[in-house]
Amino acid sequence: MEHIDILDRRILEIITRNARIPFKDVAEECGVSRAAIHQRVARLMEEGVITGSGYTVSAKALGYNTCTYVGIKLERAAIYKEVAKRLLEFPEIVECHFTTGQYSILIKLYTFDNEHLMELLNTCVLKIEGITSTEALISLGEGFSRNIAIMPPRAKRNAAENHTTRRLRQPEHLYDGELGM
Repeated sequence: MEHIDILDRRILEIITRNARIPFKDVAEECGVSRAAIHQRVARLMEEGVITGSGYTVSAKALGYNTCTYVGIKLERAAIYKEVAKRLLEFPEIVECHFTTGQYSILIKLYTFDNEHLMELLNTCVLKIEGITSTEALISLGEGFSRNIAIMPPRAKRNAAENHTTRRLRQPEHLYDGELGM
């Protein structure tokens, strides 16, 4: 998005590292006023750049020991919205994506164990009209999870030009000197 400038990107990089950081600390780190940070964050929220904030809860701590990705085949791809509405009824399903390839929908879900998973798939998901089959991929462990990198526009162009072999530097290295820091 071209309307996101270097200061916006710096703010995003800071608050995605620590969502609880006081705006006064963000302002100090960016060398601008607290009011400027408030205005920028409010605008970024209004424009849908920032889509949420809060705490991340460990599924395992709540007893959900099995993380599974399920590819769903539909009778007709055109019914994906209706199927997604039905899938939303199940609190174990935390993500739903419309996809290309062999599946029309890919979902991510958490269950207490494999028995719970099998029950959810057989007695709930597969009963939804229009679903013809599923393929479950059980996660054996999470390698990492992170937010998308907040890169300056020039890094975005460089990444597109050198996408096959270039390793992107961490965002904080790309900001040196651009905001007088």
